[in-house]
Amino acid sequence: MLNGKKIILGVCSSIAAYKAAFLTRLLVKEGAEVKIIMSSAAHDFITPLTLSTLSKNPVYSDFIKDKSGQWNNHVDLGLWADVMVIAPASANTIAKMANGLCDNLLLAVYLSARCPVWLAPAMDLDMLQHPSTQANLHRLKSYSNHIIEPGYGELASGLVGSGRMAEPEEIVQRLISHFKTQQRLKGKKVLVTAGPTHEAIDPVRFIGNHSSGKMGFAIAEALAHEGASVNLITGPTQQHTSHPNISVKPVVSAEEMFNACNEFFSTSDITVLSAAVADYKPAVKAEQKIKKTNENLVLELTKTHDIAASLGKLKHNGQVIVGFALETENEQNNALKKLETKNFDLIVLNSLNDKGAGFGHDTNKITIIDKSLQRKTFNLKSKTEVARDIVEAIIEKVHA
Repeated sequence: MLNGKKIILGVCSSIAAYKAAFLTRLLVKEGAEVKIIMSSAAHDFITPLTLSTLSKNPVYSDFIKDKSGQWNNHVDLGLWADVMVIAPASANTIAKMANGLCDNLLLAVYLSARCPVWLAPAMDLDMLQHPSTQANLHRLKSYSNHIIEPGYGELASGLVGSGRMAEPEEIVQRLISHFKTQQRLKGKKVLVTAGPTHEAIDPVRFIGNHSSGKMGFAIAEALAHEGASVNLITGPTQQHTSHPNISVKPVVSAEEMFNACNEFFSTSDITVLSAAVADYKPAVKAEQKIKKTNENLVLELTKTHDIAASLGKLKHNGQVIVGFALETENEQNNALKKLETKNFDLIVLNSLNDKGAGFGHDTNKITIIDKSLQRKTFNLKSKTEVARDIVEAIIEKVHA
């Protein structure tokens, strides 16, 4: 089931570290190649010799291999793996991962990894329920990490669990399911737009909006994890991705995004238009910074290209276009109008009236509507989870 898969197993300091031996044996039995990284404190619970014997590979713990100066290259290890599993994941390591700390080899490999990362927390129940631990786990989920908790599936914010590490058999089955579903869009070319656009007023100022790009980047990651080849066109944003299936093309203005979309659209099987493109831009960009001289300043605005409508007119049989409607009033009617006039196959509606949804949040609440007017409304979720829901709807449409 895991033949040829390259798996890094991270082992942290926990009484549950003994389960790493059973997990390693099961992974190898399924055909995986396993390399193990232990935190230094994990040595108190299980020996490297045990795990090295079971994995048939050396066990890594330190940056330096020996006194000759040879070192364990954390970047090479991070790029080698198809998946990274940290089991058991201690509260200490979870906190460091959530905040980007890097004081050992395991954390350095985590920060270098481009593959999916799975964590199986193991700690006292009170530690698991502490708000700081819950906040750290929630943050890790927003970074596209997968959290496995026994009996509960993926950990959600506020979950009350047992604190006991998931059993090795469960972890292996989750990995098998992950690889089975990961390639449902293999061979598909996808165009995704993300972030805002900035329309220059002068060399200093611009017209823009509050889009962070989080939703678009999460969708691009979810599509790439399903095997799609993704061209991500993004306006100015602090978001980033290192997924090997994603090619990022940064743009600034609506005009640049329009041109980039036209470059990739004809060869794209799926297009997801999640960017918040400015509807208007200054009719004239001032060559020099506009000085404050009068009481009022009047700007003449002109419409930007309607990227969604333009691509909708170019769409041919077999292409799928997904649009977005961020509304503040008459939400359903406005979304349905966009769905029809812009020739979308699906539209994702979210309202700024819903608490925790829209710009500037790590969460979102959406309704997905298709051309037959069938709709599905989801509860408030992290944008990573919302992205998975959207991709599931896309896969259903593609394979209909």
